[in-house]
Amino acid sequence: MSVYTPLTLNEVQVFATPYGLEVIDLIPIQGGIQNTNYFLVCNTGEHYVLTIFEELDEQGAAELVPVLEHLGKSGLPVPVPLNYAGKAIHILKNKPAQIAPRMRGKHPMPSTVAQVQAIAIAQAQIHLALQDFPLQRTEDRNHDYWLHVAKELKPTLNLADAILLSEVLGLYDALTSVYPNRPKGFIHADLFRDNTLFVDNQLHGILDFYELNKDEFLFDIAITLNDFCTEYPDVHLNEVNAQAFLEAYETVRRLTEDEKACLEIYLAITAARFWLMRLQVAQKNAQQERTGEDILQKNPEEMRKMLVERLKFVTA
Repeated sequence: MSVYTPLTLNEVQVFATPYGLEVIDLIPIQGGIQNTNYFLVCNTGEHYVLTIFEELDEQGAAELVPVLEHLGKSGLPVPVPLNYAGKAIHILKNKPAQIAPRMRGKHPMPSTVAQVQAIAIAQAQIHLALQDFPLQRTEDRNHDYWLHVAKELKPTLNLADAILLSEVLGLYDALTSVYPNRPKGFIHADLFRDNTLFVDNQLHGILDFYELNKDEFLFDIAITLNDFCTEYPDVHLNEVNAQAFLEAYETVRRLTEDEKACLEIYLAITAARFWLMRLQVAQKNAQQERTGEDILQKNPEEMRKMLVERLKFVTA
């Protein structure tokens, strides 16, 4: 979360009034790299989160509302947006926006084994809950999308980075052609620790479903396992936590043998994906002259180092 669209208290009060909220303070949220977010403090003492969608149109933002409603009814701790006039997404400063309850808890850094197990179980529950969900994303940022991004960014990379990118993509193609039984469904695709909230070891919130797309479950597993089982700046994988994650996940959905065979390359390819994402965001921020303390720009080098480390364990 960052702040790309500055707002005044009066602008927010006008926007929030139809929701039945009287806002007395707003606090910009730093963290994340795509949307503008503020905490809203209301006269009742309740707290909410205002999100302005910087990349999605109104239709794209509205697609996620029934998903969150469905997951909430399934017992998963997700922030279901408020609505009025029959819809949750309304326009603020010519951009789609929503208000959702602020959920309790803290990001689990560092992660305990119990927290790793809890997020693995919840992720598997999401995969099953959404497997047959009737949704077609307007913009589907799946693996094909990231292959396109890789093609666009590769000419801007130095020689060593271009070789590294070619290596991971080549290994991915080689291994996935041998192990084809890798089930697909809707995945969160951004389930990092900073998109979760815990009270002690209990999971209280899963946030930021904006990258939700239909792709292989193994991408989602690798993204979350990479983050929850790594303690930065050290990018080595904590094998004990990783094993706990996989065992917990499989109490809900069993992995196929092909998924197990491909896990190491997926840990590498997802590190590459977020390396590319951070490079992409850095370029966009530079082009649009986005600067300031409320603009979060995560370091691409962190994910590049993880990619190099994960590739050590890949054999084709």
